[in-house]
Amino acid sequence: MSRITVDIRKGDITKVKAAAIVNASNTTGAMSDGVSLAIRRAGGDIIEEQAIAEAPIPIGMAVATTAGSLPFRYVIHAVSMKRPRQRIPPENITEATKAAVECADRLGCESLAIPDLGVRMGKVSPTDAARAMLDALSRAK
Repeated sequence: MSRITVDIRKGDITKVKAAAIVNASNTTGAMSDGVSLAIRRAGGDIIEEQAIAEAPIPIGMAVATTAGSLPFRYVIHAVSMKRPRQRIPPENITEATKAAVECADRLGCESLAIPDLGVRMGKVSPTDAARAMLDALSRAK
């Protein structure tokens, strides 16, 4: 990856234009809260079924699944917490973001939409989460 452009937007991640979107995941792959639930509802249970089949997914790793009925090539499940609603350190967000970008790069995705990882479920401040994500993006190769 030679160049990254960051475009920050507020809205529904299931309606953006991108090759892939990131799901804020936990180690189980279950999609029962927050952004995960919105993605599953919009794209179908197949997304969750495939994510669970990859579990346990270690914190700081990412796996790709189908996007179901969503208009993306993939949903990339970036793991920043062991279980839902678990307070996490910003470092988990850095590692999950890095893993998501690397996964998208391996898959040949030219664009990737990433939600604000760790803010709601992980209880990280929006400022700290943004710093962690930008740190990971600045180190992407």
